[in-house]
Amino acid sequence: MFQIDAMSRTPVYEQIVAQAEKLISAGLLRPGDQLPSVRSLSIKLSVNPNTIQRAYGTLDTMGLIVSVPGKGCFVSDSASVAVISRNKKRLTELSSLAAELCSAGVSAESIISAVEDGIKTGTERKENL
Repeated sequence: MFQIDAMSRTPVYEQIVAQAEKLISAGLLRPGDQLPSVRSLSIKLSVNPNTIQRAYGTLDTMGLIVSVPGKGCFVSDSASVAVISRNKKRLTELSSLAAELCSAGVSAESIISAVEDGIKTGTERKENL
């Protein structure tokens, strides 16, 4: 379910958070699904349990998971809504970035081409999940 890239400059806990978001977006993690325990995931990924706990804490703060004492962590009922809301904010950021690029002299065709390439890559990644 989760994989880390030890060579990445992205911290491990951020990789886990990003992967959880993607799995929720793709519908592979649904409301009520249980996440692996901190201990089992730390063993599987060969990382410190505190790193997993930090990732789960971040996911909890984002509203994507809920922790049930003694039972584990579960995908929240509002996880999909939270991910969609976050993605809408990112779309606004994309619009602002496009405006900045246009102001800096980058052609509209180049920006559109880059966005289309991103869509193609994202579609391919989603199919591989």
